[in-house]
Amino acid sequence: MRTPLTSLAGLDLLSSAVIVLDADGSIIYANAAAESLLDSSFKSLTHQKLADLFLNGEELLAVFQQAVEHQFADKRQDLALERAGREPLQVHSIVTALDNPDTPVLIELRENVQQLKLDREERMLDQSKANKELIRNLAHEIKNPLGGIRGAAQLLEMELPERQLKELREYTQVIIKEADRLQTLVDRLLAPHRLPHIVGDVNIHEVCERVLRLIFAEFPHGLNIKRDYDLSIPEFRGDKEQLIQVVLNIAHNAAQALVDRIRQGDAELTFKTRVLRQITLAKVRYRLALDLHIIDNGPGIPSEIRNRIFYPLVSGRDGGNGLGLTLAQTFVQQHMGVIECESRPGLTDFRILIPLP
Repeated sequence: MRTPLTSLAGLDLLSSAVIVLDADGSIIYANAAAESLLDSSFKSLTHQKLADLFLNGEELLAVFQQAVEHQFADKRQDLALERAGREPLQVHSIVTALDNPDTPVLIELRENVQQLKLDREERMLDQSKANKELIRNLAHEIKNPLGGIRGAAQLLEMELPERQLKELREYTQVIIKEADRLQTLVDRLLAPHRLPHIVGDVNIHEVCERVLRLIFAEFPHGLNIKRDYDLSIPEFRGDKEQLIQVVLNIAHNAAQALVDRIRQGDAELTFKTRVLRQITLAKVRYRLALDLHIIDNGPGIPSEIRNRIFYPLVSGRDGGNGLGLTLAQTFVQQHMGVIECESRPGLTDFRILIPLP
């Protein structure tokens, strides 16, 4: 039975979560929105210390101490409050110091997931545009001298005296082969901007099954594939070959990250499809969208590159060229969609969102 402080009962009408703490930092009041946000009843929240509800509660504890000491009247900040076994709670917090020794601090928490999502998408789009311009300029700057270097090496080989040809041809061939390797890399950088966008009807599950056959062929043992499909997803207009490449790039990266678990026999790769309704992608509202997840139980993306995985030439794997995710992002954006990624040890989830008719 809820027994709120009489003077605070009106806060139950607010849509944002409101929590009142005593001098020890324990909860003595939480409105209905706070119960919903924290997924706990008023009874279970009462007399718990707010900082103990979260793995990184020391951030809130530090602000609480400042409020008790009247270092500010109110303080606003965005927080990602971590919870055991659940996604972090993204909130905008307002901590207010009250002139009451029994209830010295009031905290208001407002979910800002949508705003954070929009900001993240906007940054990704800006980053992608900058990447494309950089790639185009860099590739063209490299392409012309490469042709000259290769041609000069061929001419040099032709001009070598017979007695030196056998001895020095090894070096001219190194130049030619390395020039060819760089030319291939440049062609891959320019490929998304050269290839035509061939539009047709796309069944996303046909795309997934095509990719799974390729993954099975390369990793026939020790990799458990899980399908969690929503077969009601309609066909949509798109470039099937581009989308196959998108899914293949992500799934192949996942399979390669699972090599240790594949040897142990407990590697899992999950393909999950759903339909989302009334979703905003890149500031445009859509009635329906495809929600495709490619999930693995590998070691996760290294923290030092986690925020840069879509940058060109960034790779967490020895021998990787760092272009797979860059191309995937470009192709998805050409379908008016976005790619998101969450990763931690034991779970990496790439999420592809594309508008549906």
